[in-house]
Amino acid sequence: MPDLPWTSSWTPERDGEYLVLLTYLPLRRFRTLPAFFRLILAVQRQLPGTAGLVGYTLRARPFSRRFWTLSVWDSEDALKRFVVAQPHRDTMRKLRGKMGETSFSRWPVSGSDLPPSREDAVKRGARDCSFDKHD
Repeated sequence: MPDLPWTSSWTPERDGEYLVLLTYLPLRRFRTLPAFFRLILAVQRQLPGTAGLVGYTLRARPFSRRFWTLSVWDSEDALKRFVVAQPHRDTMRKLRGKMGETSFSRWPVSGSDLPPSREDAVKRGARDCSFDKHD
């Protein structure tokens, strides 16, 4: 699975405030990769129609079993609705126990600063959440 480039759902207002979410997703075992890829593809198909999503990207390091997502939302409520919607909800359930310690980092961003830069994500990333930590 290659890295996904930044994909925007719509053009945000330059003076608007948005929410960035950086997630770190480590898999425990290589044998989980095929199922993980299928589940991630289902979530990728979910994203384009998701209300409140500004944009997203994925960084994949399958040989080290580590993955990162970086997404921007118009509100906390939009993010919460996405998390509990299908297929994302089932993906979280199916991966429970197959993931190492996941990390999440959030911060506000102005529309004029979108998309978020990789450098900003690294700077703001929590503990294991840094894009570069496991390269």
